[in-house]
Amino acid sequence: MARDTSKSPAPSGKRAERNRQAIVAAAREMFVRDGFDTNMDVIAAAAGVSKVTVYNHFRSKEELFTEVIGQAMDEAHATLAEVRAHLVDTGDVREALTRTARAMVEAATDPSRLALRNLVTSELRRFPELGQSYQQRGPGRSAAALGEVFGDLCARGQLAIADMEVAVIQFFGLTVYPHLIVSSIGATLRQDLTDRLIADGVDTFLSRHQPRPSG
Repeated sequence: MARDTSKSPAPSGKRAERNRQAIVAAAREMFVRDGFDTNMDVIAAAAGVSKVTVYNHFRSKEELFTEVIGQAMDEAHATLAEVRAHLVDTGDVREALTRTARAMVEAATDPSRLALRNLVTSELRRFPELGQSYQQRGPGRSAAALGEVFGDLCARGQLAIADMEVAVIQFFGLTVYPHLIVSSIGATLRQDLTDRLIADGVDTFLSRHQPRPSG
């Protein structure tokens, strides 16, 4: 599937960047629609470029798919970064965590991101490196970003977390993971159930990590 491992430098300039973004956008649509077996010729046609142009930017389908995953995850991380930036506006830790959870669930349940995640899962046996790329640019970065949110709240005395890694997994487990589980069988959670999971998840998290009064 890889074409040439001795790749020359990628094209540069405004036109090249437009072509690159058109290729990634077309690839995302084709991957979601047809799966990983979609043809590079089809992607090139959808992007309005030649197949040679596609390979000038991406030496293989795996590399192109990794970039699609990365850009999709970047959108989700930008949302979480905005949430972190607005934490200073509230002194209510429950509101801060609820806002964080809603942003994460919204990002995680975006239909195209869910489709890409499920596609990675289905292709792990054939292409384990796709899973590694997804982990690094997706869940790994999300976990780090959530840890930064918690770090901000700890610095303000609104949370007391002894094990940040465990706390991040707990929060994901309480709020986001149910959506990922049901999406793996093509289902979704009702909005009212989502709201209750977030509210109860935040309360459960705070019961463990809210600072205890001294004395």
